[in-house]
Amino acid sequence: MARWMAGQTLGMMESPSVSSDMTDTLETLPFEIKNVIASRARMGLIALATDHIIEYEVPRLIHPISGAQIYTTRVPMEPKVTPQTLHGMKASLTDAAKTLLPGVQFNVIGYGCTSASVIIGELEISQAIQLAHHKTAITTPITACIAALKTLKATRIGLLTPYVEAVNQPIREYFKQNNITVVRSATFSEIDDNRAGMITPLSIKNAVLNVFSGLDLDLVFISCTSLRVAELIPELETNLGIHVTSSNHALAWHMLRLSGVLDSIPNQGTLFMS
Repeated sequence: MARWMAGQTLGMMESPSVSSDMTDTLETLPFEIKNVIASRARMGLIALATDHIIEYEVPRLIHPISGAQIYTTRVPMEPKVTPQTLHGMKASLTDAAKTLLPGVQFNVIGYGCTSASVIIGELEISQAIQLAHHKTAITTPITACIAALKTLKATRIGLLTPYVEAVNQPIREYFKQNNITVVRSATFSEIDDNRAGMITPLSIKNAVLNVFSGLDLDLVFISCTSLRVAELIPELETNLGIHVTSSNHALAWHMLRLSGVLDSIPNQGTLFMS
C-alpha cells in the first residue's frame, strides 16, 4: 500500500501537465442571412399598456398569410380612458416606436388606439412614430376604418363603443367630418380599459344584434382595440346582412394592404375579401 509522506504528492492526484504549444482558437463559422418569417411584410404594432386584446386578435388576423409577421411594443397608458389620458400618450409615442427592432425597416407600423387617434390626431401620431422609423407607412384603427369604409362604399354606419361620452363625442364628430353618417350609436360606457378588455364576446354580439338589426345601414363599426369581437364578424355579417368591422379587424386589414399584401383571406369577413 502506498504511504503518504509529508511533502509528497500521490501520482494519482497530480494534475496533467499542459503542453505550451496547445492553444484554444476560436473558429469563425460561415452563415447565411435570410428574412423568412417576414419575407412578405414586416409590420410593427404599438399597443397600449392597458390593452388586453390587440395582441390576441391582430396576429390571428394576419398570420394566415405566410411571410407576414407582426412585432409589438407598448406605450404607457393609464387604465382610465379620458380625453386627457388619451392625449397624454403623445409624449411617449416616439420612445415606444424606437423599441420596435431598432435599425430595421418596417413596411408599416400601426398605432393601436382608436380613440387616441382621434383625440391626438392622425397626422401628429404619424409624425411622432416616423421620428423613430423614417419613411415607414403609419396607420391607426380610425385611419383603417375610413379606408375600409371607402373600400366597401359604406357611408351610413352604426357605431358601438365601450367609451364614456367625453370620448364618444369626438369620434362621432370625426365621422361627420369624413362625410360618414352615424345613424345610431351605442356604448358600454366603461371608463376602465382593463374592464373593457374583459367584456365578453357574447355581450358584444348581443349588443350589436339588439341595437343595429333592421336599421338602414351599410356597416357596423365596433370601436376600440380592447373589444374582443373579430372572431364574430362573419357571423354578425350573416345575421345583419351588412358589413361589419372593428378596430383590430380594420387595422390588421389595412396594415396588410399598406404592406402590399393584397391576398383575400376567407372566413374573416367581407373586408378581408376586398
